[in-house]
Amino acid sequence: MEDIRIACADDILKSLDMRGRGCVVIGAGQGIGAATCRALRGLGARVLCVDNDRGRAEAIAHDVASEAVVADVTKRVEVERVFARAHDLFGADLHGVVDIVGMAKNGPFEQIDDAAWDWQFDIVLRHAYLAMQIGGEMLARRGGGAMAFIGSFAGLQSIAGQVAYGTAKAALHHLVECAAHEFGPRNVRINAVAPGFVKTPRLMRFGEEFWKDVEGRLPLRRAAEPEDIAKTLVFLVSDMSTCMTGAVIPCDGAIAQVAAVRGFLG
Repeated sequence: MEDIRIACADDILKSLDMRGRGCVVIGAGQGIGAATCRALRGLGARVLCVDNDRGRAEAIAHDVASEAVVADVTKRVEVERVFARAHDLFGADLHGVVDIVGMAKNGPFEQIDDAAWDWQFDIVLRHAYLAMQIGGEMLARRGGGAMAFIGSFAGLQSIAGQVAYGTAKAALHHLVECAAHEFGPRNVRINAVAPGFVKTPRLMRFGEEFWKDVEGRLPLRRAAEPEDIAKTLVFLVSDMSTCMTGAVIPCDGAIAQVAAVRGFLG
């Protein structure tokens, strides 16, 4: 029995061993992205840290002894440049892509103009489409790999004040499912994590009372830390999830199931 336990433990540890593997983290500069870079590096992966802010990109790259690329990943030419650099750095060892980019602008539906709608879809969906198309093809040519994206509980149910954001995240979830079917025969897995409220630097500005209210509604009585989401992303790009693709995994403390969330952001 002890031999079986040891063998099982060895298999699990091997599945988490990322040594020698190259990973691109898009949106690496803070919050979930920075936590993911640290987690991947801790498992031995080589990381290309991509962010649109030079200071943030270089800071996390220094922190994890990796390289930074500054890019606006809503533009095709910039995403092509990111993966060209990944090719130079990792060659055939490129294994994973994690895309963290996203931001919500809340407000009543009737106040959304065309510019705001287009911006929301760019910041949630366009970069993911480009990363899947360009990065997925590169992984496929190398024999396979894994990609993980950040969805949202806002894409799983309607939330007042998040019409554009929720619609874009729902589209991202569907994009993950469709692309997974197309790339699956070429050994590329594509999945997503759907967080709820996460204590990222951007959201922490809402203040103590906001977070006390949020956490009081959650069954776990706590919101997620960036590291909680990073663990799930690492699971999805490691060999711990080799039979998973096209999945959108809630990692939200069950907030999507709490009816009281409706109208909370309105």
